Amino acid sequence: MFIHWLSLACSLVLLYFGAEGLVRGSASLALRLGLTPLVVGLTVVAMGTSMPEVMVSVKAALAGSGDLAVGNVVGSNIFNIGVILGLSALLSPMKAQFQLLKIDAPIMVAVSLGLVALLWGGRIGRVEGAFLIGGLIVYVAGNIWMARRTATKVVEKEFADGVPAQSGSVFLDLLFILGGLGILVIGARLLTDNSVAIARSFGVSEAVIGLTIVAAGTSVPELAASIVAAIKKEPDIALGNVIGSNIFNVIGILGIASLVAPLAAPEISRFDLWAMVAIAAALVPMLWTGLRISRAEGAVLFSAYFAYVYFLLLN
Repeated sequence: MFIHWLSLACSLVLLYFGAEGLVRGSASLALRLGLTPLVVGLTVVAMGTSMPEVMVSVKAALAGSGDLAVGNVVGSNIFNIGVILGLSALLSPMKAQFQLLKIDAPIMVAVSLGLVALLWGGRIGRVEGAFLIGGLIVYVAGNIWMARRTATKVVEKEFADGVPAQSGSVFLDLLFILGGLGILVIGARLLTDNSVAIARSFGVSEAVIGLTIVAAGTSVPELAASIVAAIKKEPDIALGNVIGSNIFNVIGILGIASLVAPLAAPEISRFDLWAMVAIAAALVPMLWTGLRISRAEGAVLFSAYFAYVYFLLLN
């Protein structure tokens, strides 16, 4: 049993550094190709920090562990808002200026409701997966178009400061990208295999492991990026990371994973799905009343996450 926990801890370290390498190489290459820091931050960086979830959910789908793949996404979305945004707001109240966040927050809720509908029968097939990928393409294109129209100089500077610097050569970019992907693949395999082994040894479902340990572990890159952004007084990046990641988790990760192999997730309960919708919906009034998350609101989000985990483990 000890070896499984040790391997699980090692997998989290690998996933973090794999995502860091992939983001650094991809962002540098994108800047070299002429993309603006704002676009790079909204696309390459936002999606790159979600790569651990992608790798883990695809590996779980290939292994026939649909509960683990879906639980990873649902749990990550709850963790991202409850822990990452809650903790970030506790460290520093978040007053954002990026008006696009007011649009993305309701989209996040709509996407979460869409997942409830898709999983009502406990399964996501390849047709649904293709539909989700189509939604991802539309979302990314629309986001870039809106960002270019609404971003202020302050927001653009925040994203410019938050995007990794361009490296010295294309070779280094490719080395970071390929190395990061390789490390992510190894980390995903270790995390998936050992999470399943731990779940079986404790007699709990793969869904519970996916909703808790795996979800928290794969969200480490978002946690690190958002905490750093909060400390540096860059709330737009912290909020953008979480909201963009939550949308990508559903339409991107589950879209990719279900195209690879249809996902059956009978152990993901409707309570879990509605908890994801509820915590996403709680963020909307906070952002629509002055684009601000206070310390008190951060404490509410933070407490809500642990209340959810307590209820999950209790039942």
